[in-house]
Amino acid sequence: MDYLCIKKFSAYILETSDLKNQLQKLVQAPETRAYLLAVSGGADSMVLAHIFNDLGLRFQVAHVNYKLRGEDSDLDQKVVQDFCKANHIKFNVYEVSGKDNKPENSIQLWARQLRYEFFKQICKKENLDFLVTAHHLNDQLETFIINLSKAAGIKGLAGIPANDNNILRPLLSFTKEEIYAFAEKNQIEYREDLSNQKNDYLRNKIRHEIVPKLLETNSNFLENFKKSSLYLNRTKDFVQQQIQEIENRITVFNKDQKILSKEELAAESTFVKFEILRKYGFTQEEEIAKIFTAENGSEFFSKDYLLIVDRNGFVITNREEYISKERADEEVILKSDSNEIILSDNNEYQIVITKSFDWLLDLETISFPLKLRKKKEADVFFPTGMKGKKKVSKFLRDEKLSILEKQNTWLLCDAKDQILGILPHRQDRRFCVEQHTKKTLNIRWIKEQQTL
Repeated sequence: MDYLCIKKFSAYILETSDLKNQLQKLVQAPETRAYLLAVSGGADSMVLAHIFNDLGLRFQVAHVNYKLRGEDSDLDQKVVQDFCKANHIKFNVYEVSGKDNKPENSIQLWARQLRYEFFKQICKKENLDFLVTAHHLNDQLETFIINLSKAAGIKGLAGIPANDNNILRPLLSFTKEEIYAFAEKNQIEYREDLSNQKNDYLRNKIRHEIVPKLLETNSNFLENFKKSSLYLNRTKDFVQQQIQEIENRITVFNKDQKILSKEELAAESTFVKFEILRKYGFTQEEEIAKIFTAENGSEFFSKDYLLIVDRNGFVITNREEYISKERADEEVILKSDSNEIILSDNNEYQIVITKSFDWLLDLETISFPLKLRKKKEADVFFPTGMKGKKKVSKFLRDEKLSILEKQNTWLLCDAKDQILGILPHRQDRRFCVEQHTKKTLNIRWIKEQQTL
């Protein structure tokens, strides 16, 4: 294995077609890019740290001490810390304590969530571009088998991505044996996690009982699996590209949300429906079927998104943003120290305005202070350009606003709760400027970059 000397090793990775783009990112601008390496102390992550250090890349190290194995956990931390100290590398460590609420079950899921949250915080705090992990080809095979047992679809079978959401995995094309050989040849110190020898977790059971039998069937099994994984990823990329093109065709974007055409999506195959809605966290076929038969106004929540069934489409918005808007003040008093009130992109009132407007009102017909509030069921106003009065709810319906736009509508009212207009759609004609008007009040919305 002469190619496993440090420079040839990195060059070998670069020549691997499925990782070429990823590794080009690592080597094309080392003086400007910065990385956070997740280093446990095991052979794979210590080899990764050795390579980065040898190549002169700018990086820091992050280590999590879960305190699950007593002194062994502390010795793992020491190996990583000693390496960083010897090579003048910043060492970030998280030591688990009682406040982390370690569960009785699902330890692996808890540990994964904890470490990735820690890594995310370090990347943000230190302004690092990429998180780098040491997953290798054997990890990829184990993940494939796990996902195969869960009916995870082509995305799951494609396995661990080499480059995803600013997470790089440059060792995915290398077997565990190659990594161990490299560590031995270069005298890299590492620690063996003896808990990995137990079969109390699904991954360990697959690692010790299933994978060895598969490797016995063919001396080139891992190499062939690597090729199969590459083909699956290409297929996945092609399918996702086609799905994205369909989604783009049936999507209408508004300022704060996107709307999928209900009619056009319903005409697509079950597979396409599932793939598009799965992107927004709706992964159960039964739930997706309910979405297409639900009444207007029905709401469906996933972990990160809210889907609202509207007349002609499915309105999709960020769940957290929606909830924060729902919790926003129902009434805001406007400052009115002069004959002009300006609402801007960065105004203190935290209202939602979808388009510009510039209103002139008859100052003498208004009682101060003015306020902004959400609509009520019985609200009625006298819209300009129309005769008589109209319920606010019917006006918004006739304007064909989406459900979210209706919910985010603000009314401009005076101290007597008279509606002066619906922002930014229509003024109430009772308070508009007339020929006999002597004093006016100007209310307008401006973009932050505009000057007065």
